[in-house]
Amino acid sequence: MNIDFIVNDYALIWAILFQASISDSIHKFKQRIWLNYKEEYNKAYKDKEAFLKDPKNFIPNDDRIYNTVMESKEYERLRKQAEKYRLEVMSIWDSKKKEVNDFVKKMFKRDLGNFKFLVVDKELNIIDTSRNDNNNTFIIGLPIDKKEPTKIILNILIAVFNKEIKNYSLTTENFKYAILELAVVNEFATNISGGSCYQIGSEDYKELKRYLYPYWLMFLGVEKNDFLKYMMRDNIAFDVEKYAYERELKKMDLEDFIDFCIRNKRYIIRTTLEEVI
Repeated sequence: MNIDFIVNDYALIWAILFQASISDSIHKFKQRIWLNYKEEYNKAYKDKEAFLKDPKNFIPNDDRIYNTVMESKEYERLRKQAEKYRLEVMSIWDSKKKEVNDFVKKMFKRDLGNFKFLVVDKELNIIDTSRNDNNNTFIIGLPIDKKEPTKIILNILIAVFNKEIKNYSLTTENFKYAILELAVVNEFATNISGGSCYQIGSEDYKELKRYLYPYWLMFLGVEKNDFLKYMMRDNIAFDVEKYAYERELKKMDLEDFIDFCIRNKRYIIRTTLEEVI
């Protein structure tokens, strides 16, 4: 998987105009733009899909609002900040690039190809993409954790994996997000940190992940006689004898595994509940 991190003027201006203001000066700047260009301001909101489709060649129907922002001192400062942020993100990504690509191939049994991340101001706290499933361009502007800078890699992987895997119904999408968390927030983070990260994640998926954990180990190719070692490492216990070992899971990609878990959700949950009855 290859990712290009790019500072794109139109993406940066769009994020400044339509995301929450990151300072009083930016808020006042946006107000001035709004008062002078109300109609253009409203229309510019719809430009996101267009510049995500082809950021290099995007030309707005009406560029007055963009030109006005570009000519301002506020924008000059924000663009410099975005360039600096881009270099920071690239450095963090490159430091784990081999581990990322090995992990992607393990999860999907293939390379995922090329993606573009349009870098905006990190204080905007945004990671977003197109509604078009075939569009591999994202907007990113997330703070970097000084103590754990590689967390931003997890955010990027979650966004990409979520885009690569099909959408599910409202009643089953929790399986998708729980398994994405198992994959990235837990397994990948464990791989690059040297210690188990399986107790980390959203409270919303904690119980479901415990149900899925035995099957997740099978998907990873962990042999049954090694289950105890992983249970001790991750502090997640289950009765090994209650689970038939599904060897086919190792051959699946991540989407196939999600499909398997959804098809068998009643059995998976019932088996786990029987352990505590």
